[in-house]
Amino acid sequence: MALVQQGVWDMPLESMPLASGYLKAMILEDPGLRSGTAVEICNFRGRVTHGEMAHRLFREELPDLVGFSVLGWNVRAFGALAATYRQLQPDGWTVFGGTHVSGQAERVFRLHPEVDVIVNGEGELTFPELVRARRDGRSRHELDDIAGISFRRPDGTVVTTPDRPRIENLDIIPSPFLTGAIDLLDEAGNFRYDVALIETNRGCPYKCAFCYWGGAVGQRVRAFSRERLRAELELFGKLGVHTVVACDANFGMLPIDLELVEDLISINRRLGFPRAFETSWAKNKSKVFYEIVRRMKEAGLRSSFTLALQSLSPDALDSMRRRNMKVNDWRELVEWLGREGLDCYAELIWGAPGETVESFLRGYDELAEHVSRIAVYPIMLLPNTEYSEQKEVHGIVALRGDHDDFEYVLAHRTMTFEDNARMQRFLFWARVVAENAVLRHCWLPLRRLAGWTQSEVLDSLADWIDTTPAPEAAPLREAAARAHGGGAPAYAAAIGYLFTEQAGRTALERWWDEAVSPRLGAEHRAFLDEVFRYDLLTQPVVADQEALVEEVAGRGYFRRAGVTFSHNVPAALALMRAGQEPDLGPDPTCLDLYYRSGALNAVRSTNHEEIVHFMGEPRPAGAAF
Repeated sequence: MALVQQGVWDMPLESMPLASGYLKAMILEDPGLRSGTAVEICNFRGRVTHGEMAHRLFREELPDLVGFSVLGWNVRAFGALAATYRQLQPDGWTVFGGTHVSGQAERVFRLHPEVDVIVNGEGELTFPELVRARRDGRSRHELDDIAGISFRRPDGTVVTTPDRPRIENLDIIPSPFLTGAIDLLDEAGNFRYDVALIETNRGCPYKCAFCYWGGAVGQRVRAFSRERLRAELELFGKLGVHTVVACDANFGMLPIDLELVEDLISINRRLGFPRAFETSWAKNKSKVFYEIVRRMKEAGLRSSFTLALQSLSPDALDSMRRRNMKVNDWRELVEWLGREGLDCYAELIWGAPGETVESFLRGYDELAEHVSRIAVYPIMLLPNTEYSEQKEVHGIVALRGDHDDFEYVLAHRTMTFEDNARMQRFLFWARVVAENAVLRHCWLPLRRLAGWTQSEVLDSLADWIDTTPAPEAAPLREAAARAHGGGAPAYAAAIGYLFTEQAGRTALERWWDEAVSPRLGAEHRAFLDEVFRYDLLTQPVVADQEALVEEVAGRGYFRRAGVTFSHNVPAALALMRAGQEPDLGPDPTCLDLYYRSGALNAVRSTNHEEIVHFMGEPRPAGAAF
């Protein structure tokens, strides 16, 4: 039996196959199934070709059953593999599960007739029953007694069995880490994934019109036990895992979330790892959230704190069913995080019904005055969401992606095709440059000293890229052209180019010299030029060029020693962020810049939460890090 996953990004390291790990753990822990049932997880990086996947899956003994963990970016590839598998193994079973196919049997069977069964909802209890039915020699057309699935009769009639109740006691799902269901180490004995993924709970109490969080929207939250989670974190600590990501919808909402952070801090103090914790934070921040943030800061445990605002437009928030969320009162939280010196970013969605170009850019720039790193995503219609099922209500016109199966919104009653085309260009540069922190420090001084909003700076860069004959700009122009209507590979290509290629840095320098610096007032130009230079010099280091590798608290760092600036940029920026007026006259400063090693995986993806952990950190020249 083979369990198949494929990540969205083409990265040097794999994404952890958590969903397949759960299913394999269920099989291995079942006395009636583990004997004589070989289970292989086939985990593929993004952009692996159909042929490469088929070679891995089918080159040797063919599995009796293939289970695919389906998402919008891989459903077409998996449909093609299902068709090949049917040719090679006519009696084999193909099972699709995942949020993109759950509840979508009629469409999935029509598009991919070689698929035999679709799992609707959680699969950990359903999948072993399917495996047992296959081992017992039952027909794939007569599975009426298995809850939570869709299948077809021999005549093509689609049968959907009653929904399976949600799993109340999540601990009945064996840990894929503690049982060894997921291989955690590579051939060299190193942790093999970009980050460690865990779930601490399932469910979300909200019913946002664009969201289908594991099919558990509008539901009570169910949690794994503290003992289980602590054992998993202990294992990650022993393996030297740097970053743990909790795949929760609202972490920081429950008191048990504080318990997990306390355990994480305790493990970090004993073992030195994990050192960072990322998650989707609770939309409405409670006392539990503030206490978690305080504890993590005191322990030096890094994280990026999210403001999942999605829009600042009252009309768009109404259509999203988010108007009354407390998260919309975000300014006080941002100010508190700023006073605490903690990293914060925000999320916005472009193109929701009720939003206009003017309202979106107004909200973006208002938010950017407080949070420069804003993750901006185009609205997509996900299966089973209110937006997807009520397109006519909002006048939505949508188009399926070229390489995925998401529906991208092109127009609706408050957004024309022309509006969307203009904003797709803006979204590309907002995501590449601001969200992924290619530039981080120049936004505030440009706004305060030159009167440029963040969107104006991004439009300036976009205009320069579109019109310059500079050869260094060509790869960025090509990536931007490919990104319209989605396309993580195009974003990743641009981010990787800017962070890893000298030509990418040269493109930014030429833009600044030709389009920005000449427009700055003479009294502030020298200082702003140095802030921009500081931005470039504190980008992640992906090779040891002009740098020494050092060991700091058990982690490798690159060091650029004795970097001189004509102004004390870090000190001036700190004062500006505190609302004070720094002296912007020349103040020659010498700094040592430290960069965490191992940045290549992060900067070749679009994982902005990981990228920020590799930014250069300044110290006075000669001072200890």
